[in-house]
Amino acid sequence: MNNQRNWLLIAAVIIIVAAIATALYLLSQSDVISYLINPPKGLSLTVILLISLVLGIMHGITPDEHTWPITFSYAVGSYSTRSGMKSGFAFSLGFTAQRAFLTTLGFLGLAGIYITYNLDGPVYVIVGIVMAVVGMYILNKKVGLHLPFDVLLKSEHHSTQSERTPMHDVRPSTAVVHGLIAGFGFGPYATIITFILAPQVPSLLYAPLPGIMFGLGTMLMQVIYGAIFANVARLRRLSEDQVKYVGRKTAGRTLWYGGIAFAVIGALIIAFPVLDRIAVSTGNQIPNLDSVGIATVLVLLVVGVIGLGSLVLGMREMLAAGSKDAVNS
Repeated sequence: MNNQRNWLLIAAVIIIVAAIATALYLLSQSDVISYLINPPKGLSLTVILLISLVLGIMHGITPDEHTWPITFSYAVGSYSTRSGMKSGFAFSLGFTAQRAFLTTLGFLGLAGIYITYNLDGPVYVIVGIVMAVVGMYILNKKVGLHLPFDVLLKSEHHSTQSERTPMHDVRPSTAVVHGLIAGFGFGPYATIITFILAPQVPSLLYAPLPGIMFGLGTMLMQVIYGAIFANVARLRRLSEDQVKYVGRKTAGRTLWYGGIAFAVIGALIIAFPVLDRIAVSTGNQIPNLDSVGIATVLVLLVVGVIGLGSLVLGMREMLAAGSKDAVNS
């Protein structure tokens, strides 16, 4: 019965994603998309918030290096649709809080630091280090490593025993902190809500709202993707123990090797800023789909190559071992 519910939920979210993707494609063929990415001055607060929400949905559904790799890593380590949705929600919660802070800076005129300094490189490096640390913890459960994030957020993510907990028992608070860090990345969507929409709100009291609405739109799509990613391993109709094993191996390797990739690319951008500006246009108006650059490479590398490659490797290891000891290792 639970499997049937999972498949129905997966089918539902796939239909929702397909419908939204189709809607975005139709929008890209009209003047509506130009209005969304180049909003005029003198907008009412209601219109500002609606545009921010739609931009958040567009940001969540399009391949983005600040969301997809991390959501995939946490969600694929879950063994249920609900856990995967929680992973997407937790990450997006931190991301939303940072975006609210960002639009407040935009209203105050203090977001110019993003124009003066390119923060993508440092953000990639920090995100990469956090990913690698979490990945190491997941892959080597007996390492006496304690992540401080959960203590700061008043939750424990493992017991005091030498045997560490698997990925699905790691508390969402780590993903929240990861979302906060990733939110400091800056792209075309952030430019619109920070420099065009936020300065138009009536007062400082309303300044966080465009960021919150943008974050909620992103959250909607990340929760949906989290549900899908969490069920990837179930496509082979594995048992719960097998799903846990494959999920832990996939999540650990994706975070570990993906973290290294983030850190290396971030270091290269810091050393050679021009790398962040190299992109090949696709002719599409929608941000994140309008060009292929370093961000696209990160998404394809972490999710496509490392993530799916780790999933295939974990499946092969589990099937080759074929024993209870291998599943519980």
